[in-house]
Amino acid sequence: MAPEIHLDASLFMGMHSTDKAVRAACTAFFASHLDHPVVMTYEEVGRCDDFVWHLPRDVQDAYYPFMDVLHSLMPIDRRAYTDADLAAAAALPAGTSGLRVRDRLLLASVVATGGRLVTVNPRLTALAGFGPSVREPEPATERGVFPDELDVLYERSLVLEADHGEL
Repeated sequence: MAPEIHLDASLFMGMHSTDKAVRAACTAFFASHLDHPVVMTYEEVGRCDDFVWHLPRDVQDAYYPFMDVLHSLMPIDRRAYTDADLAAAAALPAGTSGLRVRDRLLLASVVATGGRLVTVNPRLTALAGFGPSVREPEPATERGVFPDELDVLYERSLVLEADHGEL
């Protein structure tokens, strides 16, 4: 059985990154994984919302239709952290102690399930020693294309821009 693919807020909001290479890679990832089950913790979903809710209302109104339809189409298993995640967090290597608590919990959740995290979070992609547990999306020269209606919503949502390093 293939390991579960975990996503974080940086990958999701990376589809709106100010960095065109990050935006292309993240969008290509989502466009190519629309039919693949993925996992997002409630914390990561909430981090996306927290970022968007600090933006002007007109930007939110342009962004949320895309996000709503994408979350409805894509088989995203939204999960709470578990006792196993907390135990895995306590057992993470010393090199992770400088991470934010939320990043350690996310990493622990991935480790506890034997999954793989796809992220553009520079704090997580910089980790050595996690091998296939943490990876960036494949580079892409052009953004992925979504099915018709979703692609139109994505184009409208691009009024939102995100610096993925802030997530």
